[in-house]
Amino acid sequence: MKFKRQNLTNQLLLDLYKALMEPRMIEEKMSILLRQGKISKWFSGIGQEAISIGAALALEHDEFILPMHRNLGIFTARNIPLHRLFAQFQGKNSGFTKGRDRSFHFGSMEHHIVGMISHLGPQMSIADGIALAHRLKKEKKVTLVFCGDGASSEGEFHEALNVAAVWDLPVIFLIENNGYGLSTPNAEQFKFKSFQDKGPAYGIKTVKVDGNNLLDVYTKIQSLAKAIRKKPHPVLVEAITFRMRGHEEASSTKYVPPQLMESWAKKDPVDNYQAYLIKEGVLTPGKIEAITKEIKQKIESGLEKAYAEGAPQADAARELSDVFASYEPKLIQPNASPRNKQRFVDALSSGLKLAMEKFPNLILMGQDIAEYGGVFKVTEGLVETFGKERVRNTPICESAIIGTGLGLSIHGYKSMIEMQFADFVSCGFNQIVNNLAKIHYRWGQNADVVIRMPTGAGLGAGPFHSQSNEAWFFHTPGLKIFYPSDPLDAKGLLLAAFEDPNPVLFFEHKALYRAVSGPVPEGYYTTAVGKSKLVTIGDDISIITYGMGVHWALDLLKSEKMNADLLDLRTLVPWDKEGIFNSVKKTGKVLILHEDCITGGIGAEIAAWISENCFEYLDGPVMREASLDTAVPFSSNLEDDFLPQRRLKDKLYTLIEY
Repeated sequence: MKFKRQNLTNQLLLDLYKALMEPRMIEEKMSILLRQGKISKWFSGIGQEAISIGAALALEHDEFILPMHRNLGIFTARNIPLHRLFAQFQGKNSGFTKGRDRSFHFGSMEHHIVGMISHLGPQMSIADGIALAHRLKKEKKVTLVFCGDGASSEGEFHEALNVAAVWDLPVIFLIENNGYGLSTPNAEQFKFKSFQDKGPAYGIKTVKVDGNNLLDVYTKIQSLAKAIRKKPHPVLVEAITFRMRGHEEASSTKYVPPQLMESWAKKDPVDNYQAYLIKEGVLTPGKIEAITKEIKQKIESGLEKAYAEGAPQADAARELSDVFASYEPKLIQPNASPRNKQRFVDALSSGLKLAMEKFPNLILMGQDIAEYGGVFKVTEGLVETFGKERVRNTPICESAIIGTGLGLSIHGYKSMIEMQFADFVSCGFNQIVNNLAKIHYRWGQNADVVIRMPTGAGLGAGPFHSQSNEAWFFHTPGLKIFYPSDPLDAKGLLLAAFEDPNPVLFFEHKALYRAVSGPVPEGYYTTAVGKSKLVTIGDDISIITYGMGVHWALDLLKSEKMNADLLDLRTLVPWDKEGIFNSVKKTGKVLILHEDCITGGIGAEIAAWISENCFEYLDGPVMREASLDTAVPFSSNLEDDFLPQRRLKDKLYTLIEY
């Protein structure tokens, strides 16, 4: 192994050695603790330490790094206190996730580290968002994100690189090519010989480094970062290395040919760098002993402190309170009573414009939302007012753009992502349910992201442009769901969503955009979150619904002259238990109506809650009416039969006459 010191001082060479030794010695200690049952799992980075140390020390201390399982050196190089790191590994409360997650599944804003999730690829898109924030703030900074050769097979890899290339984002994608994805060799992962073949396809510069050569990693990353700070652009770096242990420490390496293990053992980054420093006269046996002793004491001191802490005590109230970032909404009343009627779509557009004016850190992203104004023209005219940096057309990369939104939030921005149709959010599902929803509960970082979802059937758009998919997310803690039914609440709830620092999925029924009008105040106001609205008042029955269901029920009540409480939920998470209780207690009969399919719909949860909490007031069974358990059909006759509107009248009379 050839080391080129270039103009590096003896002191820097020595500092790099100390930094390299620390993760190696921790790794060796963790291996012992694992066998003793004192930690539950360990992903070894032995043999790969030079990549983490070289990359971390090549960057400025306030530049973000997004590491993976085997990047212990990132955390030690950023001087994270070892007792907290060890407490994290042991599931202690003083760790970074309060015992809620393990290993390196955490971040620390103090140290400019954003940890991974087990799905591997999604952090690449988050890096895009942080890098975009740097560009918007005109900060001369670089973001560095790690990815393994195996994880590069994921779609997120393609999406993140594509977005970074299109937007010239200052991000380094560092691929640790260690030969295997768990036990699957590279030959079964991809056909290309080197990632240097990959970058040019995206229009991205690609550089190869010897991942076991500390100085090669350090000097090349340092040089790349300097160039990126001067002129923002993405770079793909392939670090050639090898994993000397199993995928995780308990796994074997029997699938690796012995001669391969032997050849890579000779390329050990610690042994080779140590030998080089001795040859250069920078390191002596005495210095080695002193450095080793110092690091050992540091490790033992950190472990002692971590061991002294007991296991976290379960506290359901605390756990529930940490699902969302702390936020007490303050209702903002309109300046004046509404004078003019607005269409649903215009109310949304007005709300977006007011939010952009109030929050200069709000960025809008979505397919065709700039000059074209979006498929439904909700964002029409905004790019002329606020410019293309804040109203951004995106590639067709739903997952990467949602991840980018989270990255923006991490670096102080608000973001709105428009799904062209709610159906297409399935392509970004992982980012929503595993990153946006869980990030605050895991390590206290909020996700200030609003995702607008044009939803619903009734327009003959077929199975892939008509779905009601709010129930997909209703089950996932950490997400808020708003679903207005009229222009007044469309604007007020949208502004309430932007006020909230938590992730909000904002459903807008497409059939309401231009079909429904109503009085809307001109200025800035918010609608109460978690409070239903009594659209009609009656004593015979309670109809609980939201979205298009409000209009179906209202039309029927007018034609049949029924005497009913019609509750528009308006927000589904949180939903108004008190309002439902009071109505059911009064009427004794309740029908839950929604457009989504009946099985597993939100109505099932509400029905169960009513059965548990209002049973003594019921004069009949809790009933539901909803769409058929099929995909949404295209033909208007089939679609009309699929939707619950035709069946609503009979179900209501059945319940009233019970």
